[in-house]
Amino acid sequence: MGTASSEPSMEEILASIKRIIADDEPGAFARGRPLRAVSEPEGAPVAEAPEDVLELREPLVEAPAPAPVDPLLSERVAEASRDKLEALSRLIVKPQVAGSDTLEGLVRELLKPMLRDWLDQNLPQVVEQIVAREVARITGTR
Repeated sequence: MGTASSEPSMEEILASIKRIIADDEPGAFARGRPLRAVSEPEGAPVAEAPEDVLELREPLVEAPAPAPVDPLLSERVAEASRDKLEALSRLIVKPQVAGSDTLEGLVRELLKPMLRDWLDQNLPQVVEQIVAREVARITGTR
């Protein structure tokens, strides 16, 4: 076992991480070192701010609301369909196994008995063939 005194404490580790993060942040002061201002070379063109930048002093103009969309279904048909779907959803029983309410879960549940029957009939022969082939490979006899 190693000595516990040579390992840094949790506080020291956290302080080190905080220092590293502070050093990586743009605009942060390096440990005790002031930042130097970088001046533009003389005669360099001054870049103007693009017009599509939103200044904080400008009020935000709301976009106009989209025009109302003509519904695809009439209200009568939508209500009738909604009623039928609600009746169907009341008939559905909550699954006991999580995920069996999906198509994948339904297929899995339907395949389990068929897979069990196939394995009961074929697994002993498959295992026997594989074991015999592996023994022959290991012993070098065929």
